[in-house]
Amino acid sequence: MANINISKAPKNVAIAPFYIAGAVCFLLLCLMMLFSAKVFTQHYFSPHLLAIVHMAALGWGTMIIFGASYQLLPVICERRLFSERLALSSWGALLVGLLVLVCSFWHFQTGWLMVSGGGLVLSAAILYLINVLKTATLFKTYSLQRLFMASAAFWLVFTTTVGVLLALNLAYPYISRNHLDFLKLHAHAGLAGWFLQLITGVSTKLVPMFLLGKSTKDRFLLASFILQNTALVLFLVDGFFFELSPRVLLYAALALIGVVLWMLYLYDAFKNRLRKRIELLMKHTFVSMVFLILSFLLIPLVYFSSSPSTAILYGTLLFMGWISGIILGKTFKTLPFIVWNSKYKHLSGKKNVPLPKTLYSETLVKYQFIFYLSALSILSLGIVFMQIWVIRFGLLLWVCVAGIYLINMTNLLKHLIRTT
Repeated sequence: MANINISKAPKNVAIAPFYIAGAVCFLLLCLMMLFSAKVFTQHYFSPHLLAIVHMAALGWGTMIIFGASYQLLPVICERRLFSERLALSSWGALLVGLLVLVCSFWHFQTGWLMVSGGGLVLSAAILYLINVLKTATLFKTYSLQRLFMASAAFWLVFTTTVGVLLALNLAYPYISRNHLDFLKLHAHAGLAGWFLQLITGVSTKLVPMFLLGKSTKDRFLLASFILQNTALVLFLVDGFFFELSPRVLLYAALALIGVVLWMLYLYDAFKNRLRKRIELLMKHTFVSMVFLILSFLLIPLVYFSSSPSTAILYGTLLFMGWISGIILGKTFKTLPFIVWNSKYKHLSGKKNVPLPKTLYSETLVKYQFIFYLSALSILSLGIVFMQIWVIRFGLLLWVCVAGIYLINMTNLLKHLIRTT
């Protein structure tokens, strides 16, 4: 963790609630999927699947990413987080909004309750955007990592705004076109705008840091930023004014080139690394990127195929393969240092204190990785062949992954309340 300025990290109260809530939401997500396994063989527009997707995107992905961002923004921007109070407020708004929204989708209760839940999530996104922009001071001190994080925060606000408008349309129809067309725009604004750009920006700081490597190919990152945003804007504008057409494949190709350039940057850092041994947590990250590429390769099938299994598999690879893989790997590479800095740094040299890597169980991480690969592989096979018993077995393994993650996370955060 060399060169991480953890002294500028915010207080634990601005970070820990996100990780705790995210770990619990991950377990709830896996249980929801297990008890609604049949949705993986049906059309993607169904109440239970909508609830599952929003739990995955907001309760698991966004909740953990908010906490990680508040933790890492001071590292990337080399200054303290603008407001810990705003961070905690965004946690409350996101958590309450998520619970209201997921319950509304699960029982498909359209109306003011669903809109209110979406409104709370939107307010959390706005608070996050303010904190990012104020911390990044992008116009005073420029860096590509700050640019990616600020852009991602903007796309999150855009995505949640569209989500609220779509919730209004379900209760009081005012959109003349097919609701599903705009749902696709909403989903990909979140995936390509929020998740992809945030992960790109953060990874280009953390991966070289963890590998003790360096890349000078900043032009790859700049081109990646331009291509990712150009592809997304063209897709949204085209989809808004016209019906979705084969042109979406061109936009996907542009985004894929942007992703490849990002990965070439990381590969250059990997090639020039000083730390030759690749830890298991880093393997989590590298494997997850394989599933991102596979999901891109599925896009033509999703567009031309009438089978629901391709769209379901596409979403599964993105949420459970790529995003989940990134989170499962990065959590125990970053959070232990913040916990150690808060609890043990002042005692270092005065008494025996544990090392950051001993604050969690490496054995549990090994089991987590094995179950993660097994769960995703079996679930994907079940979706492809539409075999419900295979899907259920894969989802049962996902419950095991979430349980292992929650136990390891709980044991790690227990250090914050221990007396020293």
